Amino acid sequence: MAVAQPTKSKAASKPSKDANAKAKTQMHRRSRTGCYTCRLRRKKCDEGTPMCTACRHLGLQCEYKRPHWWSNNDARRQHKDDIKMIIKRKKLSEKASHATIQTSVPSPPGLSHSLPTSASFSDGLDRTRSASIDSSFSFNFNTPVSNVQDYSAYHTHPDYMFTMSPYEIDVKTERQMFVDDVPTIRESTISTFSTFHTPPPPGTVLPSYPFGGEWTEQVYQERRESLTEENLNCNFFDFSHGPAMNTRQVDIELDENDQRLLDHFIQYVLPIIFPILETNQHGSVGSDLILPALQSNKGYLHCCLMIAAQHLKATMNLQSEEIDNDIMRHRHLTIQALCDALNRDENHQQILEAALGLIFFQSCVGRYDDALPDIAWHQHFQAVNSLVTKLDLPRLVSDPSEPLAQTPFNMTMTAWIDILGATMQGRAPNFAHTYREKHLSTTNPSLGLRELMGCDDRVMYLISEIACLEALKQDGMDDIMLCQHVHALGDQIGLTEMGEQGPKMPFNANGSLSPKQLSKNITSAFRLAARIYLCSLVPGFSPSQASTVGLVEKLTNVLQHIPSGPGGFDRSLSWVYLIGGSVSVASSPFRAFFNDRIAQLGDAATHGSFGGVNSLLHEVWQQTDSYQASPSANGSTDVPYISWRDTMHMRGWDYLLI
Repeated sequence: MAVAQPTKSKAASKPSKDANAKAKTQMHRRSRTGCYTCRLRRKKCDEGTPMCTACRHLGLQCEYKRPHWWSNNDARRQHKDDIKMIIKRKKLSEKASHATIQTSVPSPPGLSHSLPTSASFSDGLDRTRSASIDSSFSFNFNTPVSNVQDYSAYHTHPDYMFTMSPYEIDVKTERQMFVDDVPTIRESTISTFSTFHTPPPPGTVLPSYPFGGEWTEQVYQERRESLTEENLNCNFFDFSHGPAMNTRQVDIELDENDQRLLDHFIQYVLPIIFPILETNQHGSVGSDLILPALQSNKGYLHCCLMIAAQHLKATMNLQSEEIDNDIMRHRHLTIQALCDALNRDENHQQILEAALGLIFFQSCVGRYDDALPDIAWHQHFQAVNSLVTKLDLPRLVSDPSEPLAQTPFNMTMTAWIDILGATMQGRAPNFAHTYREKHLSTTNPSLGLRELMGCDDRVMYLISEIACLEALKQDGMDDIMLCQHVHALGDQIGLTEMGEQGPKMPFNANGSLSPKQLSKNITSAFRLAARIYLCSLVPGFSPSQASTVGLVEKLTNVLQHIPSGPGGFDRSLSWVYLIGGSVSVASSPFRAFFNDRIAQLGDAATHGSFGGVNSLLHEVWQQTDSYQASPSANGSTDVPYISWRDTMHMRGWDYLLI
C-alpha cells in the first residue's frame, strides 16, 4: 500500500530555497564592496582609507563614491584601458629601476694618471614688523682667515641657458703609462649615465643600454605631453655658469680613487639631489648646474667628491679607514679652496656655490651617527649670509625697478635653507625682510622655490613669518599679542588655499608623472605642516587636541598622494614629516604610514635628512608615550607636547633636517 509522503518535508524545503537565495544575495552584495577601481579591475580590495593598498601601490585613483564613468560602458572601458596602461608603465619602471649601469674600468698600469672627460649628451603682513624680526650675524667677510669655517662669496656670471630634453652623460676616462716621460700604453673607457627616467620619478637610475625604439618613443611622447601641460619656463634659473653650450665636455684630472668617487657621484648621488627641479626642468640639474660647476669650481668639486664618499659609506655600510680618509681629505680640500678664494677676494659666486653644497648635499646623504669631525651647517650658513649680502642678491631679486630675466639659483637655494633652517633653530630667517617683500609683491612674487623644491613660494614665505613669530615669542611676546599674530597668520595660510582642490595622484592618464599635480600635493603638505607649526606656538598646545589630530590626519592623507620608495619624493619632505610626526599621538594613523614609507625606502631611509627625521621622531614618540596622560581642567586627557627641538638638544644633535 502506498504511503503518502509527509507534507512537512515539502514545506521544509521551501525555507531552504529562500535561505539559499538570501545567502546568494548577501554573497553578491559582499562581492560588490570595495573601491570602484578594484571593482573595475575585478580585484579583491582591502578597503583601506583613504586609499586601498592596491591603488596606493599602483598609483591609481581610489574612489569609494560612485564615479561618473561607472554608469557609462564606453567611459568604463576607456578607464580600464587607462589603468592597464598605468600598470604597464609601472612594471617597466620597476624593471628599469632594478637595472644597474655596468661600468668596467681595467686596473691602470703603474705610473699612470687619469684625465676623465665627458662627451656631449645626445597676502600682506605688517611691514613695520621687519625691523624687529630681521636678524643679523656678526660674521665679517673681511675678517682674516683664522679657522676653516671662515670663508665668503663671488661675482655673477652671464646668464646661462639650459635644455629640456632627456640626455645622457658620457664620462670618458683615459689612462696612459709614461716611462721616463715617454708615452707607452694608452687605455680609454667610457661610462654612460642615462637620464631617460620618465615615466619613473626622478632619482631612478636606468641602464646605459638603450631600450626598444617603441618604449623610447613613448618616453619622449610622455615627456612632451607633460611639458605641454606645465608650460614651464625653461630659462627660469640663472645658474651663473656662463653662456649656453650645446656640448658638455667634462675635463677633470683625477687619480684612480677620486675618479671612482666622481663616477659614484654622477651615477648615484646626482639623481637624488634635486628630484623636484629635475622633474620640473628635465636635464638642468646635471647639464646646467652640476657638471659645469665640477669643471670650473675646485671647492665645489672636492665637496662633491666628499659627498660621494659619504654616500658610498652610508649605502654600502662601509666602515674602513680608507673611506673615512677620503671623506676627511676632500672635506679639508673643500674648505682650503674656499679660504684660498677668500684670501684672493675673488670668485664670490663660486664660494657661495660650494658653501651651499656643503650644507645641502650633506643634508641629502650624511648620517646623523657619523662620528667624523665636521663643521656645523649653521656655521657654513654664516658665510653664506655674508656672501649673499656682498653679492647684493636680496636687492636684486626684490627690486621692482630692476626686474631680473632669470632668478639667481644660489639665492633660491639660500632662501630654502634659510627659511627651514631658521625653524630648526627657533630663530628668524636671515633674509626674512626679503621674503616679506616678495610676499607683498604683485609683480614678481616668486623666488623659484616651487620650481626648486615643489612648495609654492607664498607658503614658504608664511613659514618664514611663523619662524619670526616664534623668535618674538622666545623674546618675551605676551600671550595675547602672540595669539593675535597666530590668528592673522592662520588667515594668511587660508588665503593660499583658495581655489585649491583635494589631492590626487600626480600621474597623467598615460602614466607619466605630472609635475603640476606633484607640486600641488607638496604645497598642500607644507601648508598643513605650517599650520601645525603655527598651532604649536599657542600656549597650552597639546598633540591630543581635536584640531591637531585633524591636521595630522589631513597631512597623512596628502602624503599618501605623493610617490614613495627610492624613486619617490619622501626625502624631499623631511621637514614636513618632522613637523607632522612630532605631534602625532600613539593612535594616529600617521605613525603606521610613516613606518610603511620607511620600509618602502629601504636603506635610503637611514641617511640624509630623512634618516635624521626617522631617528628623531622615534625618539620623540618614545618619550611622549612614556608619559602618563594627565587629566586636564575640563576632565579630558591631554598628551604632553614633547618639543622635537628640545629632544635634539638633549641628545646633542645639531642637524639640518629639510
